[in-house]
Amino acid sequence: MRITLLLFALLLTLGLSAQETCMQPDVNCDGYVNVNDLLGLLGYYGDEDLDGDGIWDDQDDCVEDECGVCDGPGPQVLAVDTITFTIDSIFVEAIDEWYVFEVPDTLFTIVCTNPGCTDPMAENYDPYASEDDQTCTYGGPEQCAGLLTLTYDNHIYNLVAIGEQCWFAENLETEHFSNGTEIPEQPGSGWSGTDQPAWCQYHPDYGYLYNTRAMLDSSGLCPSGWRVPSDEDWLALSDFAGGAEIAGEALKATADDFPSWDGLNSFGFSAVPGGSRIGNGEWYDFGSIGIFWSTTPRPEFGEWGYSAPFMYTGDSQFNFENGSNAGWVNDGFSVRCIKD
Repeated sequence: MRITLLLFALLLTLGLSAQETCMQPDVNCDGYVNVNDLLGLLGYYGDEDLDGDGIWDDQDDCVEDECGVCDGPGPQVLAVDTITFTIDSIFVEAIDEWYVFEVPDTLFTIVCTNPGCTDPMAENYDPYASEDDQTCTYGGPEQCAGLLTLTYDNHIYNLVAIGEQCWFAENLETEHFSNGTEIPEQPGSGWSGTDQPAWCQYHPDYGYLYNTRAMLDSSGLCPSGWRVPSDEDWLALSDFAGGAEIAGEALKATADDFPSWDGLNSFGFSAVPGGSRIGNGEWYDFGSIGIFWSTTPRPEFGEWGYSAPFMYTGDSQFNFENGSNAGWVNDGFSVRCIKD
């Protein structure tokens, strides 16, 4: 009781001399008399606990600032608070008229972090953002999360929205799975005998061809958030492009891009005649057929049978029909990625 009265007297005495505008003994002027006032009182004697961890600062190895940094400087990052516009004018003697203009004034707040879009190429780039919050938009379609392109394994892919789907507008040509694991190239005779994922390339205009093991590998052939399409995905694309009878012509690139090809490219899918590489390692029908992997199994063709829709020169059809064509373990077909 004596200690309490003594502290109260000290609060009252020091408060009167140092905090004359406050209701005593409210040392910190917050309208309450509590432990914070006692800490403030002790601060006059050289003891403080700025981070409120119960350890006096002169004995504390880590005095955290407002941002949780030991002995840190506190908030240092600029964030736009408000932008105001003031109307002003000036008389221009040369034209004998008043020129009216707006003067913007930006008010900032100092914060610990300022999440936002950090890509200068994005529409909503925030030059004051200190960390990227994955909200960048690029003017692309909603189905593609606002993106027009996507960079994967050092290659920039054009994207296209068709119906409710978002597709790569070109064949895949990655040499790594999405987790960074390298995919071996098999350009020669090793193609037919490999029991590993593999890719090969016939011509740079056609993208890469991948065997079944690469197409199915759990490491992910397409980038994160994308996948190799299934029969269901291909069927939805075919239906939106007018149905199997005409979808091939609508989805193929035009003859301007590939003289041997006869498509209309009505939706920007830009299918190319990438041909294939069959199980014995031979290249097949480059420039006249485009064959694409599907992840839908075709058990009637054996353990490694999977659908492979295709389109052919001189034919307007998209030969799908639940996988009218199929590939086996060491067949090499083109891959188009579709967004999850």
